[in-house]
Amino acid sequence: MNGAHDLGGAMGFGPVEPEPEDVRFHAGWEPLVLALTLAAARPGGWSIDESRHARESLPPPVYLSLTYYEIWLAATEKLLVAHGLVGADELAAGRSLRPRVEAPGPLDADAAARVLATGAPTERDAAGPPRFAPGDRVRARVMHPRGHTRLPRYTRGRCGTVEALRGTHVLPDARAHGRGECPEPLYTVVFTGTELWGPDADPTTTVSVDAWESYLEPA
Repeated sequence: MNGAHDLGGAMGFGPVEPEPEDVRFHAGWEPLVLALTLAAARPGGWSIDESRHARESLPPPVYLSLTYYEIWLAATEKLLVAHGLVGADELAAGRSLRPRVEAPGPLDADAAARVLATGAPTERDAAGPPRFAPGDRVRARVMHPRGHTRLPRYTRGRCGTVEALRGTHVLPDARAHGRGECPEPLYTVVFTGTELWGPDADPTTTVSVDAWESYLEPA
């Protein structure tokens, strides 16, 4: 969806200021939100793609006014209500108002560490040959889906070159909405800065985007 989260190439939001890799939190409550987000997904049963969509679909005035972990918390609240684990009235009251819902128990600390270290691989067996190959010129489709997508808005309608085939992977657009895995070939596509932003862009700039096959068409 074309939400407030898709800021790539947009002006007026200031420079990107990278922080040291070991700086992960800026307030004492932020690790608790991360833990809650991860813990709630086990009884909730939602995928990482559905979780992303919950963050992306926050209203723009809300999304742009929240900090990073406030966005995570607001999305987790949405998911808990949508999956029937918490009532909207309970969120408003700040306490439980009805008997708890039966759900899988939490992982112990050692099991949680193993799960986080291994992740959930998304590569699947290919159903057929890929449509594109390294070196092919492709165009990112002009698309404005109402649901989740991983295709950045600033690439749509722009031409790039396939750099690599990354295998066949679960399509986030489908899994975010409970439509199954729908695996597709995944490519790394390289775009020049001038193709994306015109002649005023730095001519040495390139942008690499991982794009599923349905995002692309021959150039």
